[in-house]
Amino acid sequence: MKYRLEFCDVISKDNMGGGSSIFTKQELDDYQELTYFTKKEIHHVYKRFKSLAPNPEAVTKATKLSRDELYALPEIKVNPFKDRIVRVFSSSGDDSMTFEDFLDMMSVFCDHAPLAIKIEYAFRIYDFDEDDSLGREDLRKLIDRLTGEMKLGESDMEQLIQAVIEESDLDNDDGLSFAEFEHKMTKNPEFVTSFRIRM
Repeated sequence: MKYRLEFCDVISKDNMGGGSSIFTKQELDDYQELTYFTKKEIHHVYKRFKSLAPNPEAVTKATKLSRDELYALPEIKVNPFKDRIVRVFSSSGDDSMTFEDFLDMMSVFCDHAPLAIKIEYAFRIYDFDEDDSLGREDLRKLIDRLTGEMKLGESDMEQLIQAVIEESDLDNDDGLSFAEFEHKMTKNPEFVTSFRIRM
């Protein structure tokens, strides 16, 4: 899975923005506890969140950004799973994100996030029908998006889906459970380097 979300490594020196913080000390402590970010990185993520809004000066932590506004983030814009990423991290289920949703998303895609967390969210993103299994139709959509303009013919598609199922479907139920997907992904060295956003 070659697509890249890159966001999390380089932090600029002016992330704190001078002046007073928009977060209370307790909020910053909580965000640091619940994410894989330092306090400085949390401020930087907030700066990125604000920059996506039509009127950045009016943004607060409670502001919701629409799906289209979120798509302005360059790393999301080019991702073939952008709609699924936004859907999975939208706590309200309406494809919008508050700052806390955005922070969760950036934390999961950060280089510091553990492999197990990345695999859990990848599974949710690829589970298009949200039935807790990657069935043939999920795999078809997954392959379709990964191949982009180089669409596979029907027989090649079926052959590839069958190969994935034969290799990874350990309980023979014609789909991949989370455990089967996790087993497969932990053996894929490219997964960690592709499932990230760099700062």
